[in-house]
Amino acid sequence: MLVALRKAAKANDAPLWGAVAEKLCRPRRQSKPVNVGHLERLAKPKETVVIPGKLLAHGHLSKAITVAAFHYSEDARTKIHAAGGTALSIHDLLKANPDGTGVRLLA
Repeated sequence: MLVALRKAAKANDAPLWGAVAEKLCRPRRQSKPVNVGHLERLAKPKETVVIPGKLLAHGHLSKAITVAAFHYSEDARTKIHAAGGTALSIHDLLKANPDGTGVRLLA
């Protein structure tokens, strides 16, 4: 996946994918998981966000957003779908939006 992200960053002149690849390369102890409650506070309705790590289910979500994460807890995925949002893998978002426009990195 890292190779695909780096290739997409160079081919599409999209620094977002290079930043996501860099965050995913780091040791796990250097990355903190993101909770659904953070998405509630930081993301706007109908926004697309990328989380280069794990998304956990602490908190609630009341707006429909598209989330691409490396890994989801089962409850986090359920909360995103219950709010009317979409939970994708980073690879799926890369295929759908190779230039990274309109995507926000939350890490």
